[in-house]
Amino acid sequence: MNKLLCLLLFAPVLAAASPVGERLYATCVACHGTNGKPAGNALPKLAGQPKEALVASMRAFRDGTRPATIMHQISKGYTDQQVEQIAAFLASQKP
Repeated sequence: MNKLLCLLLFAPVLAAASPVGERLYATCVACHGTNGKPAGNALPKLAGQPKEALVASMRAFRDGTRPATIMHQISKGYTDQQVEQIAAFLASQKP
C-alpha cells in the first residue's frame, strides 16, 4: 500500500487518538479536575497555564524546592518527557 493511501485511510484514526499528555493526566483528575479545572478553590486551575510554568512547578516539586503535601512524591513518578507532555496538554486547555 502506498504512503498516501495509508495516510488517507489512517488519518481519522490518528486524529481521534488521545494525546499522550492527556492520557498521563488522567491520573491527576481526582485532585486537579477534568482538563485541569478542579472543583472548588482548594487547588489552582492548571488549564491554560503556560507550559513552561507547569514544567517548572513539577520539577520544583520533584527536586523538593517547592513545598507540597503529596506532589513531591507524585512528581517523582514522571520522566522529564512525561512532564512536558502533561504540561503541553494542560496548556492547550481553555482556562
